[in-house]
Amino acid sequence: MPQRRARPTSKNGRNGRNGRNGRLSGWRRAPAPPPTPTPEPPPSATAAPPSEPSEAGSVVQAALYRDGVRVSAPDTLADTFRELREQPSGMAWIGLARPTEAELLSLAAEFDLHPLAVEDAMEAHQRPKLERYGDTLFVVLSAARYLDTPEEVDFGELHVFVGPDFVITVRHGAAPDLSAVRQRMEETPELLKLGPEAVLYAILDAVVDGYAPVVAGVQTDIDEIETEVFRGDPAVSRRIYELSREMVEFQRATRPLVGMLHSLMAGFAKYGTDEELQRYLRDVADHVTHTSERVDGFRQALTDILTVNATLVTQQQNAEMRALAEAGFEQNEEIKKISSWAAILFAPTLVGTIYGMNFDRMPELHWVLGYPFAIVLMAVVCTSLYVIFKRKDWL
Repeated sequence: MPQRRARPTSKNGRNGRNGRNGRLSGWRRAPAPPPTPTPEPPPSATAAPPSEPSEAGSVVQAALYRDGVRVSAPDTLADTFRELREQPSGMAWIGLARPTEAELLSLAAEFDLHPLAVEDAMEAHQRPKLERYGDTLFVVLSAARYLDTPEEVDFGELHVFVGPDFVITVRHGAAPDLSAVRQRMEETPELLKLGPEAVLYAILDAVVDGYAPVVAGVQTDIDEIETEVFRGDPAVSRRIYELSREMVEFQRATRPLVGMLHSLMAGFAKYGTDEELQRYLRDVADHVTHTSERVDGFRQALTDILTVNATLVTQQQNAEMRALAEAGFEQNEEIKKISSWAAILFAPTLVGTIYGMNFDRMPELHWVLGYPFAIVLMAVVCTSLYVIFKRKDWL
């Protein structure tokens, strides 16, 4: 977890909240002197938190907290920076949705964010990861939600900067619902007062909990696909392929989280993590491991279903080809019979046609046995042809 370190005074004079003396816990904030009274009383802890931006565009939501209670909600980043400098013991939680480059650069200058982390946060399509830059953690998460109507999984990307006294979230996509996370934390000030790392836990927990409906929806889809496969639905192959692609993306979102949480747990002793947060993070790690195993099982199940579907399709095609072959064989047999009888009937027709010609000079016409000879010739030819075709199984 991020560890507080003394830093030199920056050009904007923020050494008051960044300077630290002695070893401090990565989870606990150093005791701060009593804050200077302000003319305006702070809002209550039960006040409704502002909603996280849900629409496209560079929309900023920010709030300042002290001892787990929200004390202000500045309208702009400049006001947030100013008020945080005035409250050394406070914590800023800034939420951005598809921010502009100028906004990210402003945050980077104010909170000393590493340029590589800022560059990653400017663009989506990053793999889930956890990087440490000095006393700041940079976390990339891939959230997911199941859309019932199209029966598909929608993925969103979330970048989180966690420092000694600030949390910055950068969303690329609709998921997760960070307004619910903010409300949950503000309703439990005893957890929120543990600092930015408690907010990181809440975000991780929300992302992992968001996987549960996806797992349930995918399980239902797989059950339906199995029914369609054995029912012979021709469109099931496309559905299997599309769901398999979604499971590849889902696996990319969940599998790195296991290693990321194990890395966080490995630093419990080094950074003096609060025992309650240790329990919470272990619970999140258990859920992530279970979800990752389920996703692996889904991929294997879809692979098996695709194999079974290919086998059934092949069997169906073989049956159709066999039926066509049988039909062609039967048709060939009929053609043989027709051809055989046509040849048998053609022989007497040929003899009768020859002797039916009206020529005077045909010696056979004046034979006494000419007619019996023609009849016998026809019979012999027809019988011979019948015997030949019968031996060849044409008749």
